[in-house]
Amino acid sequence: MRDGVIRVVLVDDHNVVRAGLKAVLGSAKDIEVIGEGSNGKEAISLAERLDPDVIVMDLSMGEMDGAEATKVLVGNNARAKVLILTMHAEDAYLVPLLEAGASGYLVKSAADRELIDAVRAVAHGDVYMQPSAARALAQRIQRRAEHADERTKFEKLTEREQNVLKFVARGYSAPEIGEKLFISPKTVDTYKQRINEKLGLAHRSDYVDFALKIGLLAD
Repeated sequence: MRDGVIRVVLVDDHNVVRAGLKAVLGSAKDIEVIGEGSNGKEAISLAERLDPDVIVMDLSMGEMDGAEATKVLVGNNARAKVLILTMHAEDAYLVPLLEAGASGYLVKSAADRELIDAVRAVAHGDVYMQPSAARALAQRIQRRAEHADERTKFEKLTEREQNVLKFVARGYSAPEIGEKLFISPKTVDTYKQRINEKLGLAHRSDYVDFALKIGLLAD
């Protein structure tokens, strides 16, 4: 923030929506909209050029959506905090956004009432979300901690072994896996044998159970 003013970039692929958001933020003396974009690529460009404090970004957009743009911004070490706007209220759908690096989310239907508070919260380093989503995030973190050993074992597999494990867990046969990975079914069986030895697996049900524990089937 500069001189106590929160500098905001708005990113949404609908001009009318951006105009509405800008009007809402315009009523706050400590918030200034300094730029607008219509997709994730423009959000990244605006972040580099304008160095905003907060990017208010729609989730569903063409060219590049809000989730992908958030990952890129975090990877680029952008200073701006990302507040995602979405039509979806399902917690399980939104938790991955927070894990990707978003500082919060706001359901569009509540933007007229909560947008100013949400922008102020993320600008000051807080996370803005519904309490139910906070619980869902805590539960997911707990589950991942419980299966940290399995995740470590998976990461020690080669990339080809990881791919074979995923396909087996998803029900593909050796010939189908071979076609996807451009290897022979016999080679697939060789990789499966190596996986079995490294992870202590024996049957496809073991693959499914292992994949579920570390979240592979949710990818």
